[in-house]
Amino acid sequence: MVQEQAAAAGANDAAPPAKDAEQQQPKPFSVKEGMQGIITLLEKAVKTKETRLLMGRLMRQTAMVRKHMTASDLVAFINTYLPKDSNSAGFLKGYVMQDGDTAPMEDDATAAGDAGDGADAGSALGPSQLPEVELYMYLLLLVNLLDRKQFAQAREVADTAVGLLQQHNRRTLDAIGARIYFYYSWAYECTGALADVRSTLMAAHCTAGLRHDAVGQETLLNLLLRNYLAYNLYDQAEKFRSKAQKADTWRVPGQYCRYLYYLGTIRAIQLEYTEAKEVLQQASRKAPTCAHGFRVACNKWLILVRLLLGEVPERVEFSAPGMRTPLAPYFELTCAVRSGDLAQFRVVSEKFAAAFRADRTTNLITRLQYNVIRTGLRRINLAYSRISLKDVAEKLALPSAVDAEYICAKAIRDGGIDAVLDHAGGFLATRELTDLYSTNEPQAAFHERIAFCLNLHNEAVKAMRFEPDAHKRALAAANGGKEQMSVEEIARAIEEEEDDM
Repeated sequence: MVQEQAAAAGANDAAPPAKDAEQQQPKPFSVKEGMQGIITLLEKAVKTKETRLLMGRLMRQTAMVRKHMTASDLVAFINTYLPKDSNSAGFLKGYVMQDGDTAPMEDDATAAGDAGDGADAGSALGPSQLPEVELYMYLLLLVNLLDRKQFAQAREVADTAVGLLQQHNRRTLDAIGARIYFYYSWAYECTGALADVRSTLMAAHCTAGLRHDAVGQETLLNLLLRNYLAYNLYDQAEKFRSKAQKADTWRVPGQYCRYLYYLGTIRAIQLEYTEAKEVLQQASRKAPTCAHGFRVACNKWLILVRLLLGEVPERVEFSAPGMRTPLAPYFELTCAVRSGDLAQFRVVSEKFAAAFRADRTTNLITRLQYNVIRTGLRRINLAYSRISLKDVAEKLALPSAVDAEYICAKAIRDGGIDAVLDHAGGFLATRELTDLYSTNEPQAAFHERIAFCLNLHNEAVKAMRFEPDAHKRALAAANGGKEQMSVEEIARAIEEEEDDM
């Protein structure tokens, strides 16, 4: 008996660790449950007319469903949440059935059976007549086709979805419509026909402005800027950006980062390097850590802009996590610019010409040639108090002494070097060095740091969110209290008058 009790006690002691082990194991993600939550969220947002749910929570849940969704799941969703007599249901299932490279498809009977099982598991399930649910199914199919690189079919589905979206004017469709327009532009870009959607996007942007659709305005503004920049239409992009209606505070932080990136590229091409550096730095800092490709693209343009401004990025910036490999060509380019070796700069430019063309930075790299020469001249100016123009041409790998004379004259005029050019003697003489603190450079550096702190404070204030109409309710409550007190005072005064009479 004692042994049995001891065994039972040992079994009871061993049971909790097993239970804890079961609790520690993460529950596998269920696509069906995720989709049930999304449909419930859509119906709740439509019922309460709350659009903030669709901007944040809906898109996060869609990302989870997108990772695990298969073609059979998509068919089950269409059969469950769209009416059987709906034209969209047959249209969407037709495009899903066209795919023969994915996992084996279920037939309609099996999919309907799964749909029935899913309908029993949730409360807000079953066919829905809401246009939000219908367009969300278009969005799922569009994303699925783009993930499978079926760009031609994605274009057809996107055209139909945009046509259906233009028939409705509902604020609860703003977030879904913005994503549809995004993938609509992406599908045309992948097929090389991005210019064909420019007029459609422009009309949609004007409509979004009239309807006060802030999310749609931000998304369509960035899509149009990307459309212009893809064809090197920088002047048109700047004219559209300057005249487009923009809010003081952006609703979607990701769209604001993209806007800053596009603005930085436009300013860099227009030779406004100081402003380009500021906005590109903001875009890189505000970008989320998961947006690795976006941050790499921002850093590529930022490195070139800083080089054009005469700055040299630190080695640590190239060795950041995930940045070493994509920034390797720009690291070698920076080394060539820093050393002032024009021959090495030309070798690096030819070696990574294909990568620079893919990044669309060839124009800026061509401008860097003068910066390389100016850096080499600055080194020569510091090393020699007097040097012949022929030797300058040899050290900078220039064709002749005449070219060296013209380049030295331009560098002296621009303030790149502090020297005197003697045309008759054919030499370059360095002037005596002056005290740096007797110039305006310390003041300019101090002013730049103060301006950065002030801009950071202003951006933080603009990014703060307050409860809408909170000040109005507080004012009404205060005024109500005053009115109540005034009424009581009037009643007391009337009673005193009656007593006097």
